[in-house]
Amino acid sequence: MAHLLSTSCSATLPPSQKLSSKSWSIGSLKLRLPVTFSTSKSSFPSLVHRGISSQRLNIVQATTLPLNQETASQSGSSNKTIDNASGRKRVMIIGGDGYCGWATALHLSNKNYEVAIVDNLVRRLFDHQLGLDSLTPIASIQNRIRRWKSLTGKDIELHVGDICDFEFLAETFKSFEPDSVVHFGEQRSAPYSMIDRSRAVYTQHNNVIGTLNVLFAIKEFREECHLVKLGTMGEYGTPNIDIEEGYITITHNGRTDTLPYPKQASSFYHLSKVHDSHNIAFTCKAWGIRATDLNQGVVYGVRTDETAMHEELCNRFDYDAVFGTALNRFCVQAAVGHPLTVYGKGGQTRGYLDIRDTVQCVELAIANPATPGEFRVFNQFTEQFSVRELAALVTKAGEKIGLKVETTSVPNPRVEAEEHYYNAKHTKLVELGLKPHLLSDSLLDSVLNFAVQYKDRVDTKQIMPSVSWRKTGAKPQTLRT
Repeated sequence: MAHLLSTSCSATLPPSQKLSSKSWSIGSLKLRLPVTFSTSKSSFPSLVHRGISSQRLNIVQATTLPLNQETASQSGSSNKTIDNASGRKRVMIIGGDGYCGWATALHLSNKNYEVAIVDNLVRRLFDHQLGLDSLTPIASIQNRIRRWKSLTGKDIELHVGDICDFEFLAETFKSFEPDSVVHFGEQRSAPYSMIDRSRAVYTQHNNVIGTLNVLFAIKEFREECHLVKLGTMGEYGTPNIDIEEGYITITHNGRTDTLPYPKQASSFYHLSKVHDSHNIAFTCKAWGIRATDLNQGVVYGVRTDETAMHEELCNRFDYDAVFGTALNRFCVQAAVGHPLTVYGKGGQTRGYLDIRDTVQCVELAIANPATPGEFRVFNQFTEQFSVRELAALVTKAGEKIGLKVETTSVPNPRVEAEEHYYNAKHTKLVELGLKPHLLSDSLLDSVLNFAVQYKDRVDTKQIMPSVSWRKTGAKPQTLRT
């Protein structure tokens, strides 16, 4: 299979420049390979951090072929036969360096799928720009993959580049030829999308255009490829009726129809997900694409069987008010003695799931693909909690391990109902075989002890919310430092 090594750098090379054969070291493997460099400009957001604006980045892509395929490539023959000889299903994971993507990449590789990660690594850039950091130290994506190879003997292919650049994405599709694409590669924070105009525009451009490019790549290069797209339960909002899985049957004026469930997004991020869902549904109908939309709830936890194998495989753990999720944030706040920050009345109720169930759900969706032209929607969560209930659970678990945990109500920075009806259906993944890891005392103890282990890395200035939905404006904002 072709290997694609890509790096982000500030140097610009002429697109037509070609270099002669060169030695490359890939882990313990050293190859003498023909290398072709090309460049594509990726417009990452011009963001402000301590008065310094990020600049436009140039993605330099270096495509390399193993020696035993060099002759075949030069003669114009396809590598498809060679790639398929193993009989292993090929899964491309877009956003495979992120919180859900990294855990999924390792899980599927461990399950003997042939895995390729596609990522522009911009999530790491966001940390630098906003002065944030993961609670856990995370290794570079290259070192993560090398460590996985050394521990398991399994290869994960890496493609670094921006899927908003269709030329890059097209070459990646033609090189790897995926049977399934798991699409995590989006800006996934509602608060980030509400910081200012530039972040709102970036979020919608990155998410919507990136997904459109994936749809066109499937149509042009891999018609039978199954798209597994990470959506969000936030698309539905908090209606005063039960939330069905994607569709609702309505009788109106004596006529009955099954229609997409109404969308009530609550941020520019959630709106981007709604646009994605509409675009995917349309292309399934128009082009016969097969797709599964996983409307995921709020994820908690950090460890999976694979990420726990070595410290260099450790996943990121966000606790700040921009990227951190409720339960993870509460556990870190308890570990450092900060009062748990309940927004407003605390009655906001959502679906939650363990990250171990995220990877299990993705595997089930891949193993049971949609049919051509089918747009499936699964609600991906295992339990429902209000913010108030989560705070009470963390308080109780913290006391068991000797932590004094207090709770405080802070003004809600979001525009949302703080007391509401919420009952969302989530049976389809269970019917496919999901065995959920429910939130237990032992799991809370584990996450709390994990937070205590790394509490010296906590920057308490990042705990309180600093992004207000009502104050979002056109002027670029610098967050609290």
